[in-house]
Amino acid sequence: MKDSLSDFKEDFSNVFSNIQLKYILLIVFANIFFSYGMLYLSNNLVIHFPVLKFLAGFYVPSMSITGSLPILGIFVSTVIISPIAEELIFRGVLLNRLKLITPTLFAVLVSSLLFGALHSFGSIISAFVFAICMAILYLKTENICVAILAHFLNNLFAEIIRYADYNRLIFTNDIVISIVTILAIVSAIILATSIITELNRIK
Repeated sequence: MKDSLSDFKEDFSNVFSNIQLKYILLIVFANIFFSYGMLYLSNNLVIHFPVLKFLAGFYVPSMSITGSLPILGIFVSTVIISPIAEELIFRGVLLNRLKLITPTLFAVLVSSLLFGALHSFGSIISAFVFAICMAILYLKTENICVAILAHFLNNLFAEIIRYADYNRLIFTNDIVISIVTILAIVSAIILATSIITELNRIK
């Protein structure tokens, strides 16, 4: 236990030395815009194919603890608790355990699929892509704190955007939708290129 605690302290102190913050921010912002693109796509699918409406409300009850919390509780849960818990579970434990019995690439994909499956219909794909990015960050740095920091920043910026957009311009204003869509496409290209490159390096 003492060694684990000291290892965690060392990881925390080295969080900025293993990878540059600008690389983390690029991953975070690319994922945020990509997720909005996926939300636009899922909303349009539900509009044109009403039979898919039941999927839009899909969630795993045990993972949806924020529904009954006040706004501050939701913010703390989403921005602080979720990044720590999810990274420790999906990258710190699940990914590492799977690596012991399967090829690393398979471990990355399976742990990321499970992470994505715990998110609602509109963000399953973006959550899956985000999970792959977090797995790559963790494998490149061998530091769970780097993935936690990236996850924290992702959720923080996403929540700030959500609360700041009280007029829901992101979903109602054609100009804003067009700009975000373009950024989502660019982000998708950046993410796809980077992920393919990094996954090809995994042994």
